[in-house]
Amino acid sequence: MPPVDPMLAKAVAEIPATGHVEPKWDGFRTIVFRDGDEVVLGSRNGRPLTRYFPDVVAAVRAHTPERCVIDGEIVLAQGDRLDFEALQLRLHPAASRVALLAERTPASLVAFDLLALGTQDLTGSDFAVRRARLEAALPPPAAGRALAGQVHLTPATADPATAARWFEQFEGAGLDGVVAKPLAGPYEPGKRVMFKVKHERTADVVVAGFRWHTSGPVVGSLLLGLYSDDGELASVGVAASFPMARRRTLLDELAPYRLPEGGATAAGHPWGGWADWRGEAPPPEAERQRGSAGSRWAPGKSLSFVPVRPDLVAEVRYGHLEGRRFRHTAHFRRWRPDREPSSCTYAQLDEPVGYDLADVLRGSRPAGR
Repeated sequence: MPPVDPMLAKAVAEIPATGHVEPKWDGFRTIVFRDGDEVVLGSRNGRPLTRYFPDVVAAVRAHTPERCVIDGEIVLAQGDRLDFEALQLRLHPAASRVALLAERTPASLVAFDLLALGTQDLTGSDFAVRRARLEAALPPPAAGRALAGQVHLTPATADPATAARWFEQFEGAGLDGVVAKPLAGPYEPGKRVMFKVKHERTADVVVAGFRWHTSGPVVGSLLLGLYSDDGELASVGVAASFPMARRRTLLDELAPYRLPEGGATAAGHPWGGWADWRGEAPPPEAERQRGSAGSRWAPGKSLSFVPVRPDLVAEVRYGHLEGRRFRHTAHFRRWRPDREPSSCTYAQLDEPVGYDLADVLRGSRPAGR
């Protein structure tokens, strides 16, 4: 079962008229290889997800053809919406913990493309053919069927009005936008052939530090914060996509605000204990900031940072919140010297209207085609 790079999507501002639109799922992209009882869950970074999701492996064995290759997304639902934070917690090194989490917070597979069936390679076929074969290969949703521990066929529509409605409504169930796919053309691994439309909002945030770029002494990312109701400056994520020239000028702009090494606590920085920490394990302060203490994909990666006085306010673009943090890397737009850091609170953020995830999946068979 060789690894296959997934076909990718390019970001666009409006939903294009491709004749096929699906919800954009917020989980772990995976290409599933099944050969009898042998199942491999591939990932975009080449590290198999199989050991972390025995529940998904069991679902694949129970609900897919005996020999197949499926492109899909591993998702986890809590209540009536997706929960990416809970999904991340499933990536645990201890086998006993993996088994416990599979029982307590089971995940599911949402299938959206079929690359092979039996001995037939379908990657050279048009997407319209692959989708039809996928619909025929997966069982239709049964009434009252549980969301967790299942294989679901992603909904699809050819109707632009339905696609626009999905884009607005499905965010309330934790989804990430929509994906438009041309009906003609083969499966092209690693190529950006599809189109994704994601929600974008702006927020004013406090810049409380930065990390160095891997290439040398320029800014790699800005650490962003928002004040909670109790006055705590919470870590909400990073802004990291800058041209190299802008990374250099950012360093100059941050220079007057930099705090001396080991002096953040003394200077009253709200993350001083984290910034000044020099031990091997992350400090308790960093542990409180979800995602700040370590990376589940790169556990050896240092997430230390250079603190700056939390006096700078930046306007950033973001997609949506997951818990108390931005789900994806934010995009820096501009400095806001007209804003006070204390005004950068969670209250400014737009929240989508709730939508039941089960209602999303009920429409898994194509609509409007």
